[in-house]
Amino acid sequence: MELFNQPLEVIYLYALIISAILTVLYVLFGDLLDFDGPDILNPVLILAFVTIFSASSYLFEKLSSIHFLMIIAISAVLALILVTLLNVFVLVPMAAAEESLVYREKDLRGRIGTVITAIPLDGYGEVMIENISGRIAKPASSFDDQQIANGVKVLVVDVKDGILQVTVHQEDRYTF
Repeated sequence: MELFNQPLEVIYLYALIISAILTVLYVLFGDLLDFDGPDILNPVLILAFVTIFSASSYLFEKLSSIHFLMIIAISAVLALILVTLLNVFVLVPMAAAEESLVYREKDLRGRIGTVITAIPLDGYGEVMIENISGRIAKPASSFDDQQIANGVKVLVVDVKDGILQVTVHQEDRYTF
């Protein structure tokens, strides 16, 4: 079959080359084209679909004797399945992971941490706060003007100028 006086395999090859070039350009300059639209219009998904569709169509056209309409249908289904898997298992988790690393300093109030560098009476030490997404080490000073040793559990009372104001954490032990 020919289209525009070119065999279909040549058209599929051109589409593959063009979509591969556009994919590389999007990876390099994607932040310039970033927009908040529906996920179905994500350029990564569109370029991946065109690339997979044209590659599989080219291979089927070159290596088999299947009718061209069947090749288009098989390639479209294959590209749709692979792009869906790409979206569900790669793009969505990456977007969720990127958002989970963000925190505000006021969110640290009320959190429990561990002193990793002793806090002197009128000085600064360091406190490690553990999250689901990782660990945060921040400079800290004593809220109660007392010395706090390494390894002690502390409660973040306030945050001033990026420095945690902490006090020794008193665990409640209730017996019933």
